Amino acid sequence: MAVTTEIPKATESDQKVPLIELRGVSKAFGSNVILDRVNLKIDRGEALVIIGPSGTGKSTILRMIAGLMPIDEGAIYINGQRRKGLIEDQSDPIGISMVFQQAALFDSLTVEQNVGFLLYQHSNLSRSKIQELVDDRLEMVGLSGTNNRYPSELSGGMRKRVSFARSIIFNPENPKSRPEIVMYDEPTAGLDPIASTVIENLVRDLQCTKLGCGTYIMVSHQHSTIRRTADRIIFLYGGKVQWTGTVEDIDTTDNPLVQQFFSGSVEGPIRVA
Repeated sequence: MAVTTEIPKATESDQKVPLIELRGVSKAFGSNVILDRVNLKIDRGEALVIIGPSGTGKSTILRMIAGLMPIDEGAIYINGQRRKGLIEDQSDPIGISMVFQQAALFDSLTVEQNVGFLLYQHSNLSRSKIQELVDDRLEMVGLSGTNNRYPSELSGGMRKRVSFARSIIFNPENPKSRPEIVMYDEPTAGLDPIASTVIENLVRDLQCTKLGCGTYIMVSHQHSTIRRTADRIIFLYGGKVQWTGTVEDIDTTDNPLVQQFFSGSVEGPIRVA
């Protein structure tokens, strides 16, 4: 039986405040400057895809927004509230969820145990209630009936979908834990074209569901994924946001970085290692 959860709607004042804002954020590893005073605003309901060559800080931005990595300079605001320290140092005013590139499932746990892991560990919900919530999320990602299987018994695309189900489960007794923003780090990496299409469609389907209309940020190199999942695109290179546009702008922009990236040419302003 599907679970329904009443989601409070954002107020008009909430709508005016960026859901996520980076102000002058910098990050370096030793002498290697990854991000150099980056400014970025992400609004509610937005589907933002971050692109750029490897090693330019795309995944770093996701980890800093999630509170998993400290910033060196600047500030990150979550729904208007400045984050101080990492996620364990301060509770965010909204739920933030992250889907890692390799799915990051526990091999020794079943699908059900993986999806319901946080609820089993950090809630007072009954086992039957957690199982009901897990069943609902697995149905949403098209994996009903896989509860007792282990990650090793699943294809790469199925493992990705299990990680999606885990990212959107929350404790209904604590509405603040509902993820208002989901971050995807290379969700179609290593998948064949058909499996990639399934994941791309699922990302869009999960954006607006009975859980509410959410926001997502994605990092991707896959051309099809970028074109099928983005409302807005930012191009990150040299520690800065070099270009912002829509999917339609990809084919008309005169920005040489974007042109080189999508053509795959070794000739252009992007340095080839």
